[in-house]
Amino acid sequence: MALFKKRQVGKPGEWYYCLVHKKVEEGPECPAKDRFGPYETPEEANHAMETAQERNLEWQNDPKWNDRTREDEEGTTGTTGTGTA
Repeated sequence: MALFKKRQVGKPGEWYYCLVHKKVEEGPECPAKDRFGPYETPEEANHAMETAQERNLEWQNDPKWNDRTREDEEGTTGTTGTGTA
């Protein structure tokens, strides 16, 4: 067991939005799986959830990322080879 736990320290000016604590934090205080960022300003980090929502909507409407639309156009729905339709 290590005597000293290595703590992640962010660079000054790096801002993150913590999904667990639902707040803006300077530097990576929480694990990467629990945060969005880095952002250049605390204001940008504060809008991380809105930014993610906007990007999700864009991706849902982008035919390059929407497999269901592409499958429907190609007529390949249900042909995965798994034996189930």
